[in-house]
Amino acid sequence: MEGLLAAVVALLSLWFTLAFLLIVLPSIFGLSLGISELYIRILVKTLEWATRRIQREIREQQIEIQKIPSSNVIIQRDLTTMEQAIAGLRRGDFELSDAFYYCKKGLEAIVEDEVTQRFTSEELVSWNLLTRTNVNFHYISLRLTVVWVIGVFVRYCLLLPLRVCLATIGILSMIVGTTLVGKLPNSEIKNRLSDVVHLTCSRILVRALSGTIYYHNKENKPQKGGICVANHTSPIDVIILTNDGCYAMVGQAHGGLMGVIQRSTVKACPHVWFERSEMKDRHLVTKRLREHIADRNKLPILIFPEGTCINNTSVMMFKKGSFEIGGTIYPVAIKYDPQFGDAFWNSSKYGIVSYLLRIMTSWAIVCNVWYLPPMTREEGEDAVHFANRVKSAIALQGGLTELSWDGGLKRDKVKKSFKEEEQKNYSKMIIGNGSSSLESTSTD
Repeated sequence: MEGLLAAVVALLSLWFTLAFLLIVLPSIFGLSLGISELYIRILVKTLEWATRRIQREIREQQIEIQKIPSSNVIIQRDLTTMEQAIAGLRRGDFELSDAFYYCKKGLEAIVEDEVTQRFTSEELVSWNLLTRTNVNFHYISLRLTVVWVIGVFVRYCLLLPLRVCLATIGILSMIVGTTLVGKLPNSEIKNRLSDVVHLTCSRILVRALSGTIYYHNKENKPQKGGICVANHTSPIDVIILTNDGCYAMVGQAHGGLMGVIQRSTVKACPHVWFERSEMKDRHLVTKRLREHIADRNKLPILIFPEGTCINNTSVMMFKKGSFEIGGTIYPVAIKYDPQFGDAFWNSSKYGIVSYLLRIMTSWAIVCNVWYLPPMTREEGEDAVHFANRVKSAIALQGGLTELSWDGGLKRDKVKKSFKEEEQKNYSKMIIGNGSSSLESTSTD
């Protein structure tokens, strides 16, 4: 019994030593031994083999292959404005047929609206050996099932313990490191040490996700005194960006483990965490942000203007607050590769622990990050139009669908003011057509 226990201890010691030498230590110096790249190449080959196997089995069973759409789109919408749609239905003043347009739009929304489908996981074209990513998968062959079972063993029995270990090291290092750095007096040395702690811990956490990140156009990286805005898919967006540079983050103050991390990091870096009471006072938050960007020696601020996580297909409305405070905006587009894992966090369905478990039991996290050229507010341009211009640039670069809807609809109902706006637009059409009709009658 003692011999078995000693063997287990020796095996664990060897395992932790290899993890430290091959993963943690290279992360500290920002080096890569090529293990992640090799792992991704093996994954790609395996998934390609699985796809070919599925297609061959289907051909052998003489089943007609139908192309599966890349998203769960049921309705093909006619992208016309309300004026154009109603103009083809009505002649003259109000008619009962005017209601057809709203009946059609209402039925479309009941069956499938373009907002709520952005808060569900992206459906893949081909199966990636993760049962939770494709509802169309069914039993194909024994060989493919065996490969899936092996994949389950690798992900849960080999990768998961390693990833949990690395995540623990990264989080503890972040808390301890920033707390110690925070005790130093404000100086250039403190700022440099804070950057080292943030970069090192972020790199360890990226390794904990088996992350492979491709950064493009690094000449456009956010500079000090600027504001970095990006589309938001997951809480790990912060780690993805911090892996390549340091930021001062803006966000809601949390409790629990997240709160401990926030309170420790703010001691070493000028992050802006605000309470719920401060959210109601936009002027107070705006003042704190203006004071931050006024100091050209402070790190660029990282903001996610959507205010909530959107699945990896779209960009929704950017709230204008981030674009009212002035300064240079550095847009960043983030696009995850769903072939290796679903990075989207559906916060209304999964807690943070459940979400992290799903992430850590995926194959890997692979994404592309594009640094876009800096943008400034043009003369005479209001904050809303500026926000929409930045959003369009991010959507275009990331290959994402651009939507004008507020991401807050993930939890809240449509605002009354929005309904009233639609009613006003319709009434203006009626009044305008009615007045024109009366003028023509009086002329005759």
